[in-house]
Amino acid sequence: MSNRVYIGIDNGVSGTIGIITPECSYFYETPVYRDLDFHKTRPKYLNRLDFDKFKGLLTDVYLDPFVTIALLERPYSNATRYTASTNALRCWEATLIALKQLGFKRDYADSKGWQGMLLPKGIKGSDAQKEASRQVGLRLFPEHAKMINKHKDADGLLIAEWAKRSNL
Repeated sequence: MSNRVYIGIDNGVSGTIGIITPECSYFYETPVYRDLDFHKTRPKYLNRLDFDKFKGLLTDVYLDPFVTIALLERPYSNATRYTASTNALRCWEATLIALKQLGFKRDYADSKGWQGMLLPKGIKGSDAQKEASRQVGLRLFPEHAKMINKHKDADGLLIAEWAKRSNL
């Protein structure tokens, strides 16, 4: 049995974090806080990664940097959706800094890779992918049913599971 620990990070302020250790698994929504943006006109708010809470999630469960690898799904980036892309990239950068400070190895996960291994073939559209992620997550990780149903997908856990099955 491997002593490897896998952290799957579904990137973004609405993402999730799945941790699979040799003994058990954990599943969290990405911790965020609401912050006033910098615009001078009408107030505009955005969600930012709660850096301290994020690091706390990863240190509350003792994770040895020598056997832990974090897999981050690539961030959303689309020039026609500037605000969403900017928020995703802010979260991505903060996540990378936290992982570096904690000393974890990291690599990147392409959604097509983990979805291709774990989700049924032929799924089209983000709503159908989200539902498939929820269903597969409930099947593989019934102990996290409450959080999976609340969040409506299990992407963070499934990224970690993909890494485990891929022997990364």
